[in-house]
Amino acid sequence: MGQKDSVGTPANDRASVQKLRTRRHAQVLIIGGGINGVGTFRDLALQGVDVALVERGDYCQGASGASSHMIHGGIRYLENGEFRLVQESVTERNRLLRIAPHYVKPLQTTIPIFSTFSGVLAAPMRFLTHKQGKHTERGAFLIKLGLSMYDFFSRDGGTVPRHQFRGRKRALAELPALHPGIKYAATYFDASVHNPERLTLDVLQDGEKAGGADSHARASNYVSLVSLGGSGTSGTPGTPGTTVQLRDELTGEMFDFTADVVVNTTGAWVDLTNEAMGAASSFMGGTKGSHIVLDHPELLAACNGREIFFEHTDGRIVLIYPMGDRVLVGTTDVDADMAQDAVCTEAEIDYFFDLIGHVFPDIPVGRDQIVYSFSGVRPLPKHDATQPGFVSRDYRIERRQAAGGAVLSLVGGKWTTFRALAEHLSNDVLAELGLERKVSTAKLAIGGGAAFPDSEDGVQRWIKAHMSAGRDAARVTGLLTRYGTRAEEVIRFLDGPAGGPDRLLHSTRELSTRELEFMAAHEQIGHLVDVLIRRTSLAFRGLVTGELLNEVADILSGPLGWDAARRATEISHAQEVLQRFHGVRVHSLVA
Repeated sequence: MGQKDSVGTPANDRASVQKLRTRRHAQVLIIGGGINGVGTFRDLALQGVDVALVERGDYCQGASGASSHMIHGGIRYLENGEFRLVQESVTERNRLLRIAPHYVKPLQTTIPIFSTFSGVLAAPMRFLTHKQGKHTERGAFLIKLGLSMYDFFSRDGGTVPRHQFRGRKRALAELPALHPGIKYAATYFDASVHNPERLTLDVLQDGEKAGGADSHARASNYVSLVSLGGSGTSGTPGTPGTTVQLRDELTGEMFDFTADVVVNTTGAWVDLTNEAMGAASSFMGGTKGSHIVLDHPELLAACNGREIFFEHTDGRIVLIYPMGDRVLVGTTDVDADMAQDAVCTEAEIDYFFDLIGHVFPDIPVGRDQIVYSFSGVRPLPKHDATQPGFVSRDYRIERRQAAGGAVLSLVGGKWTTFRALAEHLSNDVLAELGLERKVSTAKLAIGGGAAFPDSEDGVQRWIKAHMSAGRDAARVTGLLTRYGTRAEEVIRFLDGPAGGPDRLLHSTRELSTRELEFMAAHEQIGHLVDVLIRRTSLAFRGLVTGELLNEVADILSGPLGWDAARRATEISHAQEVLQRFHGVRVHSLVA
């Protein structure tokens, strides 16, 4: 779940909502379309379960879309004593590198270190109390110990190299812009996910397609849970299970739905969702994390292709992370006010500039180089006096009995472990239904990761094989990057006779008219902004212009049934979301 959108009534009937309205009962109803809810949807669908999912915003719009784009074992969790979580995280990191290679890539990470033995006495106290106390910097001895333990957890089934330590001279030879006062640099590998929104969509579509033409799995974005209990409009009198009232957020239309088991995967909103279902809870204590994206060639070059991952002066673990031709900087960790929008503040920006200066003191950074910012609320458990940085990133499942069936609430969870978490949650659901697991997802490729080329030579062969007179290597590369091997399905659509000739947009060479029509037909586009932020990375990289807004809105208007008024409203809505939540001001052209 993320910020709520409501900008008017579309002219077309959404197929995803119609599937819910046509069959208003499911064995399982999942509330929340972040990565954990979507992962559970896929897992249950693969077991042949009649499962439905609703998300009040767009998929991956909340915390799942506001991550640091890392798939990591969580080296810092060792300090909290969360060895089970580190083991699971490292295992799942290695697994995702294999089953989702189109989006999950190895990430070389360097830790600049400014002392040798600092923190040795303070570390046991942090371990025992989960409190920072007086800040003492972690020195090389502690970091070496942590990385050695991290390598130990990675030893089985590992696909990344072991860590390396460098002295000052060699570290500065590799990364000359680093602070000259460093004593060491430690380098190890984790993994990155540059397209978390599209990975979430791939997982969702796997679930929808499970079982082929006979699949009963169905999901819709922009549908919210209003309350427990219905209005008598279910159309299935006497249907057993829990009845909830749902609302189409794009039309305002409400309808009833029943399920034998309800699963609450709404992240930081779990307590509010339970309250809407008549059973208020106090499981959550989320913290806000913000990031900025910079167009800064000098800083990008200084990173030399590596994530710089380090402890800032306040003890917070932060990162500077090259992504394509942009640099991601994050993250903060402050208690969240759920009544307020999660947005990056001026104080947080100052903090980011300060942390850049801590490791790259000679590289100036200004606000005019920020092309995008984003914030999310981590779905952490309630933590009372425990400092945010020490709150467990592990998860648990809370069960309660409601009228008609069980309600399972997910508390916690992180991106890296979504597959294992979904397996755990699905097993609990299967137990409620008296069913057994049929399929494991441990080795099952995700979406466009199936048959993805396993070498750069293989990638180039794939690109060459899919070029045509009207589609050059750059265009095919863009499609493979965006969809993985599912790009073949997209290319068949682009070349199909039904929609007429394809052409690249005037405002960007990364999209074409027919590709936008494909998204409209197959990817549940509810708003113009969905394309800019979550179906592409155009907003993330600061590439949204007034011309782009107008051109994309024009093309989507046909397949989505937008009239002139709705088209204008969508452009205004996109401008508002980009400015309010992402610090991006886009002036629209006069249509």
